[in-house]
Amino acid sequence: MKLTDKCIHCLLSRVKLECFLAGANPELELQITKECQEILEDLKSSDLLHPQIASHVHRHACSSIGNPDPFKLLKAQGNEQAISVCRKIRHQLTSFRERVLASVIANTFDYGVMGHTVSGDFATFFEREFSKGLFIDDTAPILKQTNRVVYLTDNCGEIVFDRLVVEFLKSRGSHITLAVRDAAILNDATMDDALSLKFDRIVDHLTTTGGNAEIGIDLEKIPQDLRDAIDNCTLIIAKGMANYESLSMYKKLPPVAFLMAVKCKPIADDIGVPIGSKIALLHK
Repeated sequence: MKLTDKCIHCLLSRVKLECFLAGANPELELQITKECQEILEDLKSSDLLHPQIASHVHRHACSSIGNPDPFKLLKAQGNEQAISVCRKIRHQLTSFRERVLASVIANTFDYGVMGHTVSGDFATFFEREFSKGLFIDDTAPILKQTNRVVYLTDNCGEIVFDRLVVEFLKSRGSHITLAVRDAAILNDATMDDALSLKFDRIVDHLTTTGGNAEIGIDLEKIPQDLRDAIDNCTLIIAKGMANYESLSMYKKLPPVAFLMAVKCKPIADDIGVPIGSKIALLHK
């Protein structure tokens, strides 16, 4: 997807959040925000996709702040909240659809999206959202494609519930390559998060999406092992909005299952669903 004016406002709000989390003073925040706005103006008419432009912006902001991981504490808190809830409900989730729904609800661990608030009481939020179900539910045809899966993760907190989906698929004999972010950016899960949750003991291959601090997935920057896995898979499971923005415009890919909570209007309009929808959309 391409950058819109609404996307620019949202990106700058996240830059301000990064400055706040890093303890930047008001003068530095103003300077960094101005610089990031100039970067956005320079790149908005380029051929780059939204996640590629956003990655440029956030790398610049973190470099200027002098903090490569301003979301570090929020990421740890998100994982802790998710683990607490997951321990209570995991044995109640028996079907693929229920585990996918749980992981999609956990996609709401997404800080700085304009108009979206991360719940402080995730247990109550989870129970309420679980009762609503999926707005788009392609879980049945998705499951039929899961012989060889490339699983692209998104946020911390959310990755705890991704493990439930992965465990279900492995119990059915799926071969799974799981890819996390190559370096810290926003509150996205990295290799440290995957290893702390012992994904290396569950999946067949654990890798990164490459490109250092890169939002979503840039197919020009992915490592060779992930490229080979995509070339040979029967399904890509792509979690979250940035992965949707990265992959939805490509035509020569295996089937892609987009699993996400739709948190902004541009993506809601692109898919044709209300903001707040929880979706499991199979894209061929």
